[in-house]
Amino acid sequence: MTADPRARYPDATILPLDGKVPRIHETAFVAPGCRIIGDVEIGPEASIWYNCVLRGDVNAIRIGARSNIQDGTVIHCDSPDPRHPAGFPTIIGEDVLVGHMAMIHGCVLEDRAFVGLGAIVMNGAHVESDGMLAAGAMLTPGKRIGARQLWGGRPAAFMRDLTEAALAEMQLGVAHYVRNGQRHKAALDGAAEG
Repeated sequence: MTADPRARYPDATILPLDGKVPRIHETAFVAPGCRIIGDVEIGPEASIWYNCVLRGDVNAIRIGARSNIQDGTVIHCDSPDPRHPAGFPTIIGEDVLVGHMAMIHGCVLEDRAFVGLGAIVMNGAHVESDGMLAAGAMLTPGKRIGARQLWGGRPAAFMRDLTEAALAEMQLGVAHYVRNGQRHKAALDGAAEG
């Protein structure tokens, strides 16, 4: 991780706040139009797609290796308070898929979790490894999706256990986004040189 990634991403807003500079691994892809603010860490080969907002202004945001945050997603966190002394950071593990236009707020997405298009994950919610929140669903505060479970609806509820085929397809999606992020990164580097 480099100390100040702003020079590498001239078409994104990388904003230090209160002495905390976003830390972005050199192999990660950050698309133009992104806004990455404050206490944010992005791991190796992760991809943050066009026009995402990651606002680590009142707590931490952590994104693990090879995870992808797709276009238009907003990630925020919540401040400590007397009832919640640690507040609600947003912790996203490795190999996580987050669909376009999702809202991720003060929650935990364990390794290989999946959040579908336009879904909402609220404070204190937790998606265990290989768990899936369906497109358009809303996981309300404090709810927990178990490992290998699919939840859907507003508010989200358990629908069924995921098959081995579904889990394998999710991992193919992770590999696709790593490759695609590198393609976009190379195209942007080429355009900057040209």
